[in-house]
Amino acid sequence: MNILLHICCGPCLIYPFSRLKDQGFKISGFYYNPNIYPVSEYHRRVEALKVLSKEFSLDIEYPEHKESDFFQAINTQENLPQRCVICWTLRLQKTAQKAKESGFTVFSTTLLVSPYQDHQLLKQLGHQIGQKAGLDFYYEDFRPGFKQAQIEAKNKGIYRQKYCGCEYSMRLKTYGALTAA
Repeated sequence: MNILLHICCGPCLIYPFSRLKDQGFKISGFYYNPNIYPVSEYHRRVEALKVLSKEFSLDIEYPEHKESDFFQAINTQENLPQRCVICWTLRLQKTAQKAKESGFTVFSTTLLVSPYQDHQLLKQLGHQIGQKAGLDFYYEDFRPGFKQAQIEAKNKGIYRQKYCGCEYSMRLKTYGALTAA
């Protein structure tokens, strides 16, 4: 089965890619992250992801980086946790839209590997967005592979960021508003 996988960064791709491949999915990647700030950080993450995409023989689409998408979406909701929920929704909606346009019936996200995210909320958002788009959202708790993937990324010399991605999390050095229990 074909799946469009939203990818937040290279290190977070490692474990979900392995799990999905082992389950027989044919994976295509979608790197839509208008929240990444500054643009130099965005490019560092793209370069790290390109290294892994070659190793994994994974086709990834990189839409134009438009920070304005993120700032328009959050509008005045700069405080946690609203900002993160809006950001996740924005990225999952864009992934579902791309999946629909490209003929996929299933989509998912590497955000599900992070122990710093609210998995129940991500799962709920993914299913709601998928239902509206007429797609299935594939949920799996990929967190058990997070630490090993970070070690693997470090051993491969893959860039590992120190914050979630947006300007606000950069200032706070946070990985997300809602931590997993």
